[in-house]
Amino acid sequence: MLIVVDANELFSALISTGKTSDLFFNDNLNISSPEFILNEFFKYKELICEKSGLTEREIFSLLFLISSRITFFKTEDFKDFLPEAKAISPDPDDIEYFALALKLNCPM
Repeated sequence: MLIVVDANELFSALISTGKTSDLFFNDNLNISSPEFILNEFFKYKELICEKSGLTEREIFSLLFLISSRITFFKTEDFKDFLPEAKAISPDPDDIEYFALALKLNCPM
């Protein structure tokens, strides 16, 4: 199954082991996300380290593992779907995720 994940799922997987982190390693899932999600990580990496109890090095190692399971898309790749996504997204911060899901015709 093809899905689009947002920063919340990524951060949750980095902060604690459990069902969310297991999803990233489920072979039945094809995971996609806008590449700006990595910028969001860098914006919040100190908080992620604090909440996870892991060092920055450990978090980067985990991010590298999880990122290897994600197909990243540039905004340019789904820009044609931004107007429709803007109309249906309940949160302006999620428009790019909705646009990518529309482009890929998959759940988010």
